[in-house]
Order: sequence, then C-alpha cells, then structure tokens
Amino acid sequence: MTPQPATVVRRAPGKLFVVGEFAVVEAGTPAILVAVDRYVTVTVSGNAGAGVVISTDLGPSGVRWRWRDGRLHPCDDESPVGLTHVVSAIEVVGGLLAERGLAAPAMSVSVRSELHDNGTKFGLGSSGAVTVATVAAVTAFCGLELPADTRFRLAVLATVGIDVRASCGDLAASTWGGWLAYRSPDRAAVLDLLLRRGVEETLRVPWPGFGVRRLPPPDGLSLEVGWTGTPAVTTARVADLYQRPWRGGESHRGFVATTTDCVRASVSALERGDHHALQDQIRRARRELTRLDDEVGLGIFTTGLTRLCEVAEAVGGAAKPSGAGGGDCGIALLAADAARDICDVRGRWAEVGVRHLPIRPTVERNEDDQPTQG
Repeated sequence: MTPQPATVVRRAPGKLFVVGEFAVVEAGTPAILVAVDRYVTVTVSGNAGAGVVISTDLGPSGVRWRWRDGRLHPCDDESPVGLTHVVSAIEVVGGLLAERGLAAPAMSVSVRSELHDNGTKFGLGSSGAVTVATVAAVTAFCGLELPADTRFRLAVLATVGIDVRASCGDLAASTWGGWLAYRSPDRAAVLDLLLRRGVEETLRVPWPGFGVRRLPPPDGLSLEVGWTGTPAVTTARVADLYQRPWRGGESHRGFVATTTDCVRASVSALERGDHHALQDQIRRARRELTRLDDEVGLGIFTTGLTRLCEVAEAVGGAAKPSGAGGGDCGIALLAADAARDICDVRGRWAEVGVRHLPIRPTVERNEDDQPTQG
C-alpha cells in the first residue's frame, strides 16, 4: 500500500454498443463496444467524521453512510435513490481491505457526470462509468495500487451484486477505453465464488467465458451518434427478454448464433480496415434486432430510432440502435470524407426529433496495462 493521499480524482468514459447487444448477456458471447468522450468523474477526500459521505449531481448531496457488518447503511435509515452503484463499489473495495486486515478510512465521495442532460440520461452507460470511476478513486485513496484488470474485476463484483444479468461490457469500455472486443464472464459463477470464497480469491482465479481485447478504430468512418431524447432502462428490457419462454428455444439460439457471427465478422473487418464490410455487418445487426423485436415485441425500435437509421441509410451509411433500444441512442457509420452526407444526416435527424450528440470515441487508456486476451 502507498500512503493515503489528501484527494484523489478519477474519471471513466461512457460507452456505446457497436454490435452484440442482448446476445452478450450470454456468458462467453462476444460484442464490440466503444468508449466515448463523455465522462463520470469521482473525487474522494477525507472527512472529519466516520463512515462515508456521498454527493452526486444526479441525486442527493452530503448523504452520510456508516459501516455495519461490511455493508454501508444510510445514517437516516432511508436509502437514497441513485447511489446504488456508488455504494456497491465502495463496499466491494471495503471487502477487499477487510480481507487484507485493513479498515476503510473515513471518506467523502463526490460524483459528477457528463452522461446526462439536466438529469435525463443519454444511455451512454452511466452506471458502468460511475462504478469504474468509483472503484479507481476509492482504491487509490485507500492506497491500493491495482492494475486495470483488477479494477475491472472489482467493478464487476460491485455490479453483479446488484444485477447478475448485467453483461458488464460497459465496465470494460470504461476501464480500457477505445474500441474493444468483449466476451462476458459467467456472472452467476463469479457471484457464487464471491459469496463462498471472498473478494481476494475471486479476483485471482480465471473467470469462465471472459475475454477482452483492443480493436483498431475504423479510421475511414465517422461514428455519428443520435439521441432520441427518450431515456430507456436497459436492465428492465434485458430482464423482460430473458424471462420469456423465448430463451432457450430455437429462435433464441438462432439469434445468439447470428449475432455472434456478426460480431466476429465485424472484428475481422476492423482488423483488416475493410470499412464496407463493417458497414454491411452493422446493417446485418440491425436486421437481426428488427427480427428479434418483431418476434418478441420488446419495443427496441421506437419511432425515433427507426427514423435515425433510415436517415443514415438514405445517404449510404449504416445505422442501428446502440444498447437495448426503446429510446436512448443510435449510431451511424458514415464515410469520414463525406462531409456533405454527415452534415445532411445531422440536419435531417434534427427534423425528425433526433438530437446529434457531438461525441467521439476515446483514445485507448492505460497504454501499459493491456486487457486480458480472449
């Protein structure tokens, strides 16, 4: 451990799914994500009292929590809304400290997010970003020097304690940045190991299904992001899908197989620099999501997302919803040198009620700390 600093500031980027959403929930199933240049920033400093004080620009400020049996409890006995992921991240770090014979110091944790518009979330993975940033800031404040892979795993442990269905792809994007190929671990097995063997051992052992590696960006394409203005709850839509009889049937297996092939072909296209092939796979992914939506009736394609895709396709681009749909964001890949087409798409999006978000992929983070290969 290093000496405890007076104040630590860490930030983590938001994310977009490029291809593979829904199928990635299955352990070992791949997806492609990209981190974007909107961030959640977490600042940790000491406080004169005991326990933890949490403030956030998306919720209550100055809420004091006390430790009891390894968990944080609000001092007023009413759990404030919007702090679940921050609290879970702090608890997991506290558990690691306890297993090492150390006590968590008193601290103040402040959260500031760029992933919303006056409190309305864009759908850029704010829960994942705040979890990653909190783990990074709190571990550093507590004097723990941890590599990115360990911080990612701590963020996963914090997340699966809330929702074991979460793919945790957003955590990978927020940890490593850039374009990533990601395979989700078996989160139920990870959670079971955590409950039986504790944090330290769970961090050390291999996780079945898990893999992440960097991908080259599509330099000849411009990633355009449109926001429908309607927030969507990913966890609710994923839960809805996977509680239906559809799961485990022939259609479900076909969706996972087709999406997996689409992701692999997209990875190959990125690695070859074949932008036309990548656009073809984005269109294929959109068709497969449409088929899923028509069959199961999840409401993935809202009017706004459909129009977003149609406008981009009209100028030769490739577009699809990003994430679970039902609102939030869609993406389009357009030729980077087609300035007129890009301008036209942005203008026509505005006409149909879609707001262009001026965001870009992030550069890779932690250059000397490579993600786990897989």
